[in-house]
Amino acid sequence: MSTGFGRLWTAQSVSSLGDGVSHAALPLLALTLTRDPMALAVVTAAGTLPWLLFGVLGGALVDRWDRRRTMWGMDAARAVLLATTAAAAALDMLSIPLLAAVGFLLGLGGLFFDTAATAYLPDLLGRDPALLERANSRLRGAQTAMSGFAGPPAGSALLAIGRAVPLLADAVSFMLSALLVRSLPALPRPVPEIRESLFRQARAGASYVFRDRVLLGLALRPAVGNIAFLAVETVLALFAHDRLGIDTFGFGLLLTAEATGGLLGAGIASFLGRRLGTGSALSCTAAVEGLAILGLAAAPNPYVAGLALAVCGAGMGATMVLGPSLRQTIVPAHLMGRVASTSRMLAMCAAPIGAFLGGWLATTYDIRTPLYAAAVLLLAMTAVTASMTSNRRVEAALRAAAATADPVGAPAHSASKDRARKSAADLL
Repeated sequence: MSTGFGRLWTAQSVSSLGDGVSHAALPLLALTLTRDPMALAVVTAAGTLPWLLFGVLGGALVDRWDRRRTMWGMDAARAVLLATTAAAAALDMLSIPLLAAVGFLLGLGGLFFDTAATAYLPDLLGRDPALLERANSRLRGAQTAMSGFAGPPAGSALLAIGRAVPLLADAVSFMLSALLVRSLPALPRPVPEIRESLFRQARAGASYVFRDRVLLGLALRPAVGNIAFLAVETVLALFAHDRLGIDTFGFGLLLTAEATGGLLGAGIASFLGRRLGTGSALSCTAAVEGLAILGLAAAPNPYVAGLALAVCGAGMGATMVLGPSLRQTIVPAHLMGRVASTSRMLAMCAAPIGAFLGGWLATTYDIRTPLYAAAVLLLAMTAVTASMTSNRRVEAALRAAAATADPVGAPAHSASKDRARKSAADLL
């Protein structure tokens, strides 16, 4: 593909397959070391801490750095990290602190990669709303299919061969992704703001999010959602094993059910946006997620649990297409890295709260309690943010973005317009 979108899509697909392998394997590896819910919460939360510590500054750095180089460098670094961890597993040197440290470093690499990729895509596609929505649908669909649909069963199966095998497979996927990303076209960067310190640039990006009600609403949804989802994820392996009687391979299939729904949700996101309007569609998907987690909490058997996770995945899949596409359309190019990282930081900083909340509720009350609490949080969040991202506000933001030129990012914008036109056939 002349624009490089095909290579970007392939790179993220390969990397997502490795992520899916680790997503199933890491909780199961932790379970071989401990059955303490709070210890499991430490491992789960570690990967989100980089966003708490470096989220906004990371976005400011990405707006200064070459975005393509940032992406492939972070993937290469994560490949080395996982290869080293695989060696530790082969030597029987794994521990809860080591898994937590690996999770933290993987999260740090993910911070820079995801922020750079979010900022790179709009310039690659000329900031065209329709192209961005279709591109994000394809990227989200591939990510869901690989990280949830194919990866978890593969991770469970590879873990049966040896504890180092799934980690090594993820390392290989990151290295392949790095090589593909390195071959992407280099795009002109927005002109940096003159004589501004890194901290002032970071603050400007954060302020932009908090002053805009639509952007703030888009940021609050995943922030509250991550509290809920991490509370569930922290205890999901234990819940599946102790209450549903699911074995190691069955746990991988349970995650696959969620991914199946996510794939469907990503596929129908554009349809929902057209029929309901982006704002109303986002409110609907959030409500669906809350009701689905409520169904999971009350599930009497693995089949009902799988169905509930599939419905939840569908809501998440659609949300993860509609929300980022809207943000990429309405945010100026020179602020994209900082706005994306600020929004993601709010979401990721909330995740440790959810992880420890899930561990505490399970320890203090019952293994189902974190699931019921998560459902209540999701439904409350839907009610609070519905007016912030209403159709009326979204349409006003789109009109303002279309009418306002971005002089700082204009050269990159103009060049990528031509690439966007050439890539339209590839995305249809």
